[in-house]
Amino acid sequence: MSNLPLVFIDGDQGTTGLQIHERLRGRTDLRLLTLPAAERKDALRRAEAINSADIALLCLPDAAAREAVSLIENPRVRVIDASSAHRTADGWTYGFPELSAEQSGRIASANRVTNPGCYPTGAIALLRPLVAAGLVPADYPLAIQAVSGYSGGGRAQVEQYEGPEAGQAAPFVTYGLSLKHKHPPEIQLHAGLSQRPIFVPSYGAFRQGIVLSIALQARLLPAGTNKETLRAALAQHYAGARHVTVLTAAQAAATERLDPTIHNNSNDMTLGVFGNDDEGHLLLCAVFDNLGKGASGAAVQNLDLMLRGA
Repeated sequence: MSNLPLVFIDGDQGTTGLQIHERLRGRTDLRLLTLPAAERKDALRRAEAINSADIALLCLPDAAAREAVSLIENPRVRVIDASSAHRTADGWTYGFPELSAEQSGRIASANRVTNPGCYPTGAIALLRPLVAAGLVPADYPLAIQAVSGYSGGGRAQVEQYEGPEAGQAAPFVTYGLSLKHKHPPEIQLHAGLSQRPIFVPSYGAFRQGIVLSIALQARLLPAGTNKETLRAALAQHYAGARHVTVLTAAQAAATERLDPTIHNNSNDMTLGVFGNDDEGHLLLCAVFDNLGKGASGAAVQNLDLMLRGA
């Protein structure tokens, strides 16, 4: 019997699951287990598959992810949950390796890892280092805006833009107007905020990619805070990071627009600090793929850490 680790993808027909499967296709350092269509909703067969795996990757709706975890009886099974079911739950390690110097090690040794949400990945990447450095107060009245490709809405939304009635799909949609989106608690917890941020999401008529932005008023920040102090703090935090790049001051000054698709099909993310120091207006921005660093790319990055740390 092979000694290669067995990885079970539960929910491999969804948008994230399909991309994870594609990213793992051809790997020779692991074995992939998926269930045929007739067995995907068979609780007994799913339980057998999960309990036979070394690592189970859950690409499921929240309720189904909780159910999948409840099926685990084998204490050796480790889990990466790509849903939002456990992102603020006790006992789960947050799967953003660049969160801190210690986080990749925590992920490598964890039994339960919760993959970050796509939008929270960008917000937390920008805010966590600045809050930790004391440059953005934990109680700052934050408003976060983000535009994603339509694939962020899953298979049903992809069908609207790529199916038979694609011509009727809206070119741009802002949603979550009740300001009760599920992402703010995740952002608040992992960015180290004391107050819930306002979050306004949108999606456009492009398949994948995200631009996320956070506007700041210098008058509400510690004295002397400007574009360069914010940029320097981010650059210091992500120095040596493989997948996160911070624009230099010169690069930011030369940037007039942000294309949400520049990192599509990769696990990379670019952070930038822009604004008008004369007016005290500052803008934090993150660009990444909602299906890459925001979903499947992050899951595979966490999987690799767990395989190396096993």
